Amino acid sequence: MKQQRVIYYSDLLNDDFANTNIKTKPPSKRFEYLPKNPLWRFCSFLFYRLIATPLSLLYGKIFYRTKIVNRKALRQAKKEGCFCYGNHTGTAYDALHPTLISFPKRAYLLTHPDSVSITGLGTIVHMLGSLPLYPDYAHTKQCLEAISALIQKKECVYIYPEAHIWPYCTFIRPFDDRSFRYPVKENAPVYACTTTFSRKKFSLLRQLPKITIYVDGPFYPDQNLPARERQKKLRDEVYQAMVERSKNNSAELVKYIEKKAA
Repeated sequence: MKQQRVIYYSDLLNDDFANTNIKTKPPSKRFEYLPKNPLWRFCSFLFYRLIATPLSLLYGKIFYRTKIVNRKALRQAKKEGCFCYGNHTGTAYDALHPTLISFPKRAYLLTHPDSVSITGLGTIVHMLGSLPLYPDYAHTKQCLEAISALIQKKECVYIYPEAHIWPYCTFIRPFDDRSFRYPVKENAPVYACTTTFSRKKFSLLRQLPKITIYVDGPFYPDQNLPARERQKKLRDEVYQAMVERSKNNSAELVKYIEKKAA
């Protein structure tokens, strides 16, 4: 395993340690979340099914010996679209693992606009299922319409409610319930997908941890409650499931320590 690194944080909600240094590009006026162009859709299918899916499998097995526990729970949403919520602990594997978790459904990730701002790769990332969250009204409206269309097509929308990447973090950071308005609006099932880390016993890449992802759910919006309370209840159910699963962490590559106020 790698020698333990120490990172000092001051804000659990807003600190970001991804260090991607990507310059965010403003959206094009012609940007479409789910383009209807047949060639674009064909290329998207090829990139996702013939490249991203096998790459996700190989990457996970070779580098992290990834194991997904209770993926069968997603079978309950076989005939409907669903939302998956995960803890945000890495860049590459957080982008790839949803492909494996949601299979055979396609996974579409709500992302920061940085994801489609990478020079030369933005279009490919978009084709692979990135749904960038832009702050303006027009694109927000289009994003909500895209989410509704995907749920109607029985696909999976994957969300990292912690929003910011904390590499190899072993605890669940607090997050609000704003992103749970989507399943409430669509009356769709929700799953918690918690990434945990442990030590490898035998591997050429022992400096990297073994990843185990636990799937819990489905959790459904409680129709007996007002919409705002439904949203909060879903958030609490997912958060508690993730906190419980995070207790299975047995390797801490990065230790996070809160900065003391001066």
